[in-house]
Amino acid sequence: MSPNTPQERIAETVAGLMPEARQELAELVAYRSVADFEQFPKSESEAAANWVADALRAEGFTDVALLDTPDGTQSVYGLLPGPEGAPTVLLYAHYDVQPPLDEQAWVTPPFELTERDGRWFGRGAADCKGGVIMHLLALRALKANGGVPVSVKFIAEGSEEQGTGGLERYAEAHPELLVSDAIVIGDSGNFRVGLPTVTSTLRGMTMLRVEMDTLEGNLHSGQFGGAAPDALGALIRVLDSLRAEDGSTTVDGLEGGQTWEGLQYPEEDFRRDAKVLDGVELIGSGTVADRIWARPAVTVLGIDCPPVVGATPSVQAAARALISLRVPPGVDAAEATKLLRAHIEAHTPWGARVRVEQVGQGQPFRADVHSPAYQAMADAMAFAYPGQEMQYAGQGGSIPLCNTLGSLYPDAEILLIGLSEPEAQIHAPNESVSPEELRQLSVTEALFLQNYAASKA
Repeated sequence: MSPNTPQERIAETVAGLMPEARQELAELVAYRSVADFEQFPKSESEAAANWVADALRAEGFTDVALLDTPDGTQSVYGLLPGPEGAPTVLLYAHYDVQPPLDEQAWVTPPFELTERDGRWFGRGAADCKGGVIMHLLALRALKANGGVPVSVKFIAEGSEEQGTGGLERYAEAHPELLVSDAIVIGDSGNFRVGLPTVTSTLRGMTMLRVEMDTLEGNLHSGQFGGAAPDALGALIRVLDSLRAEDGSTTVDGLEGGQTWEGLQYPEEDFRRDAKVLDGVELIGSGTVADRIWARPAVTVLGIDCPPVVGATPSVQAAARALISLRVPPGVDAAEATKLLRAHIEAHTPWGARVRVEQVGQGQPFRADVHSPAYQAMADAMAFAYPGQEMQYAGQGGSIPLCNTLGSLYPDAEILLIGLSEPEAQIHAPNESVSPEELRQLSVTEALFLQNYAASKA
């Protein structure tokens, strides 16, 4: 039976484009575009950026440009002019990805899109190369059904995962570039597969590198151990001071009792999603939603010290760690950074020499969910997900650009959607995307653009 309504025709078009979308996502996933050029060649990121630029040109975008941002990476920009007087919508995604981590833990190669159990596996499939494809699918569906009713600005960031702020600094220096009426950030995800969700808050982040020195060089632990101050031991003491007995984050002077009033996250669901081992307790207090969306969370991301294999009986002269602090909405990330730095220095034992270097920072974000764009999105989601209503959820992760855009364009309506639902396992081995989510969210975005244009007519 032929589709009878414009919405049905959009949905049918997206469904017909899915094989092409899979091929394009496979091409994009194949680039090892990790924006850490000590680990991965810069040429891989540059090739991914050029892929996105070519895709925009193929869709009729003008002014397509590779923007050299201050952190040494490239963001891809393009403009698709709409009808005269139409509003402008900025579509955002990022093409850089997290490192694959333990490649041996991947069932299939991380940079080779592979279909398994109804999902497509590969690094960046959901976070956020899939977001690039989602935007392209939505625009193609509109072009095949009467045209794109808004002007579209497209920006694909090249270093979001590194938190180095390249695009943020570029936008601040060129504020006219991304001016828009509404902004769709395609880098979050549904609360669960099949449950349409917009993300209304994001935690911010600060990242510090801590170096501890106690001796001019390593010493024999039998000859000097017991009196010689151990730098690794000092570092462990500091790291332990950042958590209470129940695992709650404790940074001197930083509020840690905030609550989340929206959609809740049942503990049994969280345990399953996080793959917590049987018998292992969750950390922190309050509801799960409180802990992951409304409160600060410290994580030790890495420690430099001798590995177990090959270690010698020595008192360590130096050690260092990389620490991340997720900053809840309503707390200034710069102030949280100051408090974390002061805490580390105050809790360093034995007079050890400590150096603290900030290596990344981003502000938290809270959206205005009562703006007209949210009604346009709710109507779009109601069609794309039959029988479901749009939900509001927080996200514990950070997208620092959101606050930058909110500051530069205070009248713009900002919405966050995307493909990173719990089964996607973003940032972990065996990341994947649900093709059904990609299809439904592409339909959602296309209908949103139609609805939003109509609301501004």
